[in-house]
Amino acid sequence: MKSEIISKIIELGGTFVKGNSLLENIKGIEFNHPLYPHESWGEELYGVDEFYDNHKSLYRKNKDEFYNNLISHFFSNHELPYGQSFFRKRLFTPLTKGTKDYEEWIDIFEDNEMTDLDEIKKVVGIEKLEFMEIIYSYGFPDGYYVCLSDPNKDNPTVFGTDHEVYFQEITNEGTLEDFLNQFYTKEEFIDLVQNYIENEKTDK
Repeated sequence: MKSEIISKIIELGGTFVKGNSLLENIKGIEFNHPLYPHESWGEELYGVDEFYDNHKSLYRKNKDEFYNNLISHFFSNHELPYGQSFFRKRLFTPLTKGTKDYEEWIDIFEDNEMTDLDEIKKVVGIEKLEFMEIIYSYGFPDGYYVCLSDPNKDNPTVFGTDHEVYFQEITNEGTLEDFLNQFYTKEEFIDLVQNYIENEKTDK
């Protein structure tokens, strides 16, 4: 795994244990909290007004404690709909004989009208297409995958697809390094929220 990716994982609050393959390296990534993407959070700060309303007395009494509690809340292990993303490690093998995914999905993946893997094949070729879902989210697309046969094991390409058009419409989201760079660190997150509350929020 590329050193810059490992550094970004740690910067985002995760941990990493090095393995001997792309599969093992992905399995070695851990996050115990959600991730917040720049794109959606640059437009709307989901849940911040509600948190402020529920803790405004603390804000007026002790701002430092208020912001510490805010970070603890938003970066806890929850699935409240705040427009965030969740790291996961779900192996998906719809084209590998003998697997449960194959039994469930092969008819769909062999139907060219139901799936279109051209975007993936342009990057990784056609050999042994097995996937690891690394992110699911409340956005669109809502699932992000790497292909385990990606020739760039240190910095694989991330592909996005949505449950409404599952592997029928696929987007190339760039390298894993670029993909992880779209998420806020805790420090960036608190700066964003603090600027909003201190300088933009009008109903304090």
